Amino acid sequence: MKTVAIIIVNWNSWELLARCLRALAKQTCQDFSVTIIDNASTVPMPEHLLADYPWAKLVFNSHNTGFAAANNLAVLQHTEQTDWIALLNPDAFPEPDWLAQLLAATVAHPDCAVFASRQLSAGDPSRLDGDGDTYHMSGRAWREGHSFKVPPNSPAVADVFSPCAAAGLYRRSAFVEVGGFDEDFFCYFEDVDLGFRLQLAGYGCCLITTAVVHHLGSSTTGGRHGDFAVYHGHRNLVWTYFKNMPGILFWVFLPLHLAINLVTLVHHGRRPALILRSKRDALFGLPAMLKKRRLIQRHRRTSIRSFWRILDKRILPK
Repeated sequence: MKTVAIIIVNWNSWELLARCLRALAKQTCQDFSVTIIDNASTVPMPEHLLADYPWAKLVFNSHNTGFAAANNLAVLQHTEQTDWIALLNPDAFPEPDWLAQLLAATVAHPDCAVFASRQLSAGDPSRLDGDGDTYHMSGRAWREGHSFKVPPNSPAVADVFSPCAAAGLYRRSAFVEVGGFDEDFFCYFEDVDLGFRLQLAGYGCCLITTAVVHHLGSSTTGGRHGDFAVYHGHRNLVWTYFKNMPGILFWVFLPLHLAINLVTLVHHGRRPALILRSKRDALFGLPAMLKKRRLIQRHRRTSIRSFWRILDKRILPK
């Protein structure tokens, strides 16, 4: 039995996937298996792509189920077979000691069930792609430090809200306990929502700055400012807040959350139909999200005071 099951969800990213697999083959720690879920790519897989990687299992979905459902499918295939689940995007290329650094952190920090990697920009490794995810009290979220220069003196370990699922490590039992990804999200913000539920369940997240991947980001979905990303991101932003913001904090920050959504309408004024559709569909989905909220809050183990300390409380979110 391998300690880590690495899961890669692919959609029309065969060339990037080949580069990702080459990076995995060079890992100093080989205590892992790899499951690739192909979400019904429309581009054929190159011949012999996996010939050099017999440890990689490829599963073809009959249709595109989305990032969330594809990862859940892969996790189910590893039930009781591994201690840790590592999620890795095809466009995330880990440095040789990436997995070794993460596994060392699980030993050094046994109270932590979730670990974020340091993501560098694949195009400019002097800049961060992100040091985990930050969640603002308004409901906004972002990859911490995105596009900024890599800080010269970073602590080896830091508390963060959640990992970016492009390169995150999760204790399998914790992932399963909170229900995995919400498949209604399809993709975008699904990792923040999962991280939120893990925090509420009492599972902290540690950023390991020595566990490094080089990440392109949104390589198959038109970029983070493309219509696909904007629609799903801004719909799922609303659902994440309504599902998860606990207790009195929900009501205290609701006006701020509504204000952020209004600002979004102005910010995306060049695409009013798209952003209005995103918010309309978010509203239509609220009954289902509120039903999920009741279950999530019923099983919350983190106190309001403890959760308050995790939130980003700057006056203006990034």
